[in-house]
Amino acid sequence: MGIQDRLPLSSIIKRSFDNINIHNIFIFNRSGVCFYGKNFTDYFKVEKNLVSPFITALMSFSKEMIGKKFKTLEMGDVKFVIFEMGSMNYNILCDTIENEKFLEETISKINKRLSKYMIKNKINIDDQIVFDSKLIEVIEEIIDDVFSNEFNLKNEKQIIEYVKETISFDGIDGNILLTDRGKVIYSSYNTLNLKNFLKEVEFRVKIHNNSILKLFYTLKDNRFIFSEYVNNKYFVILVFNSHVKFGMAEHYLARIVKSIKNILSD
Repeated sequence: MGIQDRLPLSSIIKRSFDNINIHNIFIFNRSGVCFYGKNFTDYFKVEKNLVSPFITALMSFSKEMIGKKFKTLEMGDVKFVIFEMGSMNYNILCDTIENEKFLEETISKINKRLSKYMIKNKINIDDQIVFDSKLIEVIEEIIDDVFSNEFNLKNEKQIIEYVKETISFDGIDGNILLTDRGKVIYSSYNTLNLKNFLKEVEFRVKIHNNSILKLFYTLKDNRFIFSEYVNNKYFVILVFNSHVKFGMAEHYLARIVKSIKNILSD
C-alpha cells in the first residue's frame, strides 16, 4: 500500500513505496510544533498541527505518571511510533505489523542527514515556527532517498507474484515474505491474523545480520513453519497444516527458495 512510483519501469529504478505499511510521518520540535508532514497513503487524513501537540501532551503526561515517555500508541490495526532524537521528534503512523526496528534505523538515517543540514544552515527549530520552503524541499529529498533504495523492482514484483501462487500448494496454510531487514512486503494473511501470527512466533530479530538463516517452529494449534533466508535479500516463511509431513514441507521450502534465487539471478 502507498503512493505509486510514477517513474517509468526499467530493470533498475528507485524502489517504490507500494509495500510500505507507513501512512504518515511528522517531524516536530520538543514544544510540539510540527514543521513537516508527509502522507504515504490516502487511508488517513491526519492534520499535522493537531497530531503533534496531542502526541507531545501524551508524552509529557506519561513522563509525569510513570516516569518515562511512551514510544508506541496502538489504535486498532494502526499505531503511532515516536522517536525522540535531539531537538526533533519523529511521529510515524503505520500498520501495527510494521517492524519498529526497521523504523528506528530508517528514522536515524533521516535524522542524521537532516541534523547535519540544519547545523550547517543554522536553522533553529526550538524557538520559532519554521516554515522554510527550502527546508521542506530538503526533507522531502532526504525521506525519498532513505525510503527508496536502488533495487531490481521487476524482480521483486516477480518474486511477490510467485510467492502468491505458492499458497495453492497442498498443505500450505499461509506464507510471508520479508526483506533482509525484517520488513513484511507480502503475506497471504490479513493484517489482524498477520499481527497475531508475528506476536506468537517472535522471529524477527536482526534478520539482516544473518543471525537467523533457517527457522522451524511449531504453533499452538499444531501448525508449523519452515523458513529460510534467501541470498541476503529475503526471508521466506511457509506455514503448514499439521497433517503435512516434514519431508514434504522441506521439499516445498527448497523448491520455493530455488525459484526465488532463479528470479534474482535473471
